[in-house]
Amino acid sequence: MSNEIKIETGTDELLCVIRDRVAVITLNRPDARNSLSDTLTPALRTMIRTCGENPEVGVLLVTGAGKAFCAGGNVKGMGANRDPKKLEMSYEDKVADLQERQRLLTGALASVRKPTIAALPGPAVGAGLAIAMACDIRIAAQSAFISTGYLRVALSGDYGMAWLLTRLVGTSRARELMFTSEKVDAARCEQIGLVNRVVPDEVLQDEAFALAKSIAEGPTLALRYMKDNLDEALQFDFATARDHEAERLIRLTTTADHKEAVQAFVEKRKPVFRGN
Repeated sequence: MSNEIKIETGTDELLCVIRDRVAVITLNRPDARNSLSDTLTPALRTMIRTCGENPEVGVLLVTGAGKAFCAGGNVKGMGANRDPKKLEMSYEDKVADLQERQRLLTGALASVRKPTIAALPGPAVGAGLAIAMACDIRIAAQSAFISTGYLRVALSGDYGMAWLLTRLVGTSRARELMFTSEKVDAARCEQIGLVNRVVPDEVLQDEAFALAKSIAEGPTLALRYMKDNLDEALQFDFATARDHEAERLIRLTTTADHKEAVQAFVEKRKPVFRGN
C-alpha cells in the first residue's frame, strides 16, 4: 500500500495529498459545486505553485469533491454584491488585479513543467472550465458537462478562456460555445476534443489516478522536455520547433534515465527512473 502525504492548504475548501508521486488537488466546496471563492482561489494558486516545484511530485491531478468539478466564479458576489474594497478600486487597478490573478492560476497551471490532469466528476463552467482546459489532459465522468457560462452573466470571459478553447476545439466551435453558453455533455466533449476520455462516474477517480500514477512513474526530464516541445508547437514555425526538439533529445541521451531505459529494454524489464 502506498504512502499518502497530506499537504496543508490553509483551508478546508481545498484538499491536497501526495500519493505515488501524484499530487491530488481537490476543490472542496461541494455544496457550492466547487465554485471559486476568496478562500479557495488563493489556496489553489499556492498549491499549483507548491506542487509544481516539489521534486517528489511527478504529476498534478486536479479534481472536485462531490458531483462537480468547478462551477466557476461566485455569481452571487458579482456586481453590486462585490467586496466593497474591490468596488472602490479604479478601473486600471481592477484590470491589473484580474491579470495577476489569472497569471497565478490558469497561467501558472499551464506553465507547470510536469504533466497535469483534470478529472471532471460533474460540471466545469466558466473559470472552472478554463482551469480544466489549462491542464494537459482531461478525463470526464459520463454525467459531467461543460459550459462557457459567461453569456448568462453578460461577461466576455477570463482566465484565458478564448485562447484555451480555440486551441482545443478550433475557432468555429469555440465561437459557438462562447456565443451560446450551451451545456455540452461529456460524450460530445470527447467527440470535439474538449476532453480526452469519458468513463463511468463510479470509476472516474480510480481511472484518473491510475493514468496520473503511470505517467508519474516515467522519466521526469523527458516528460518536461516533451511538454516544452508540445508548447512550442503552438508558438514557433516547424523549423524552429524541430531544431529545439533536436537540442532537447541530445541532452536527454546523456541522462541516467535514458541509460536505464535502454538497459531495461535489453533486459526485458520495467525501467526504474530516478529523475536524472
